[in-house]
Amino acid sequence: MLNIISLFKQLIKCPSLSPLDSGCQIIINNRLKKIGFNIKYININKTINTWAYRGVGKNLLFAGHTDVVSSGNINNWITLPFIPILKKKKIFGRGSADMKGSLAAIIIAIENFIKYNPNHKGQISLILTSDEESDATDGTIKVIKKLKKIKKKIDYCIIGEPSSKKYIGDNIKNGRRGSLNVNLIIYGKQGHIAYPNLAKNPIHESNNFIKNLILNKWGYKNIIFEPTILQISNIYTDNINNLNNIIPNKININFNLRFNNEININKIINEIKIMLINNNLKYYMKWKILGKPFYTNKNNLLDIIKKSIYLYNKKYPKISTEGGTSDGRFIYKICKQIVELGLKNKTIHKFNEYINIIELKKLSVIYQNIIKNILL
Repeated sequence: MLNIISLFKQLIKCPSLSPLDSGCQIIINNRLKKIGFNIKYININKTINTWAYRGVGKNLLFAGHTDVVSSGNINNWITLPFIPILKKKKIFGRGSADMKGSLAAIIIAIENFIKYNPNHKGQISLILTSDEESDATDGTIKVIKKLKKIKKKIDYCIIGEPSSKKYIGDNIKNGRRGSLNVNLIIYGKQGHIAYPNLAKNPIHESNNFIKNLILNKWGYKNIIFEPTILQISNIYTDNINNLNNIIPNKININFNLRFNNEININKIINEIKIMLINNNLKYYMKWKILGKPFYTNKNNLLDIIKKSIYLYNKKYPKISTEGGTSDGRFIYKICKQIVELGLKNKTIHKFNEYINIIELKKLSVIYQNIIKNILL
């Protein structure tokens, strides 16, 4: 398993800030070619995408991303973000947990499986993208569109997103809530701050609406999903010079809703419009659906993964649909059995992101056991 550390360090050294890949997929694909994979690049704008496959028949897909979020101020790191350093069985580096560690674990698992089972049944495939952490407009969504066009169907899909909490495999995900971004402009009337009677302050005018927005019960949780929640991400005005003697002309409010299957987009938008009308606000609103809720019910893949995890942990994993969106929302169009299983999510997107090498090796062994149980 020493090979896994070498591969992992190679990937960390690639400064693949989304949507850049910076050579990660070349490293991975060169290894896959050596064990008989067909490699097809589906590159769009700055995004690098890979569709790789080996064999025919029942299909097991591994999906992941090579891009990472910004490392932020490097002075807040104990190591350089793209120089993998080993300290007390931990390797630090941006993207180590999310999700270059899982990618290394997947590749080593596949290599080891094929080494002992070169004539395996079925098909192993991979979708890799460098556009998961940013807009996700040129990545997996475009690969799935091409696969759907040729009527490609996937039987099983494992996404290597960091799903574990306290130990590897304690938590897996079989679905996610949908995500809706709303950009709202509320108009007032610009004027001198000393003469509010001659102006209309959109900040003051929208105060009650914002309170309604926050306190509104958008939906309740059910046996599958957490409740629908709303979070405001930004509020700003057109007072770009930050002058303290101007009442602004408009206020911009950006917010997101993570919604479950108890509510639909039309209902959400209608409720927001009613709040705006009730507060006599002049507004402009646009919204974008980043993904709809998806859910994998009890099935073969879930059972196989649970048993594989139990084999090494002597405990079954908790199954949840918590967290943000993932590329599973796109893959669901051609595969109805999707499970997310990866490293611990404790340090993802944080300064000093790291993984434990023992946990990395363990994850790879679990992946290998899952492959064996599906394709043998």
